[in-house]
Amino acid sequence: MKLAEMTWPQVTALSPDVPIVIPTAALEQHGHHLPLFTDSMLVGEVTRRAEAALADKIVLTPVMWLGNSAHHLDFAGTMSAGPRTYIDLVGDMVENFLRHGFRRIVIINGHGGNNVPGQHALFEVRQRHRDEDDLLLLFAPYWALGTRPNELDASIQQQAMQHACEWETSMMLALAPHLVGDYKNTQVVDPRHACEPAMRAWTTKDRSAAGHVGDPSAATAVKGETLLAAFATDAINLLQRVVNWSGRGWN
Repeated sequence: MKLAEMTWPQVTALSPDVPIVIPTAALEQHGHHLPLFTDSMLVGEVTRRAEAALADKIVLTPVMWLGNSAHHLDFAGTMSAGPRTYIDLVGDMVENFLRHGFRRIVIINGHGGNNVPGQHALFEVRQRHRDEDDLLLLFAPYWALGTRPNELDASIQQQAMQHACEWETSMMLALAPHLVGDYKNTQVVDPRHACEPAMRAWTTKDRSAAGHVGDPSAATAVKGETLLAAFATDAINLLQRVVNWSGRGWN
């Protein structure tokens, strides 16, 4: 069920146990070769496929496209909510649905910069509702739900999601090839840094003058469809677990 196409009486008539799925993403630079709306388009496609498979079991909201993207602000076109603003925005979206009686809310995230503040937002909501034992609040980046893409296709070189990289470029080639620029002549930007495993604070321009991280030149549309199909299957499996949750307890 698509929230944007429903009337309020139709929403009111739903069981409070119907999972609400909120895709979150960004509008930010994606190097010289991908459009600013890449993250929103990709998570939109992953969740579109999930809703199509579970159409009578979940409610899918429109993509929340404004993300926590301050690390990309040195590149024109990027729009960002600050971390505290983003935490409050996500928290308010969740609180809206709690106010309307829903108890299972899943955020499927499409932008890495949203991970920390998005998770924090759900922790804040949970503390405000700490005496309610029937809440299931989940935050999940779509690329981190179990699939290891290079085990599906040995030609996929990348081990993890980067930025405007082999994975994202491949998925955009499968989804909207007319929006993909010259990725074949991009240079490899090594995602590693000398201080690993420590986390080093950074802005994108610290790591990449072009704005991408990884190797976009390795992308293909065939890889992109493999990735989209696998990530959608992961999302479907997660959401089916939410549908099947007992409604109480940890498991």
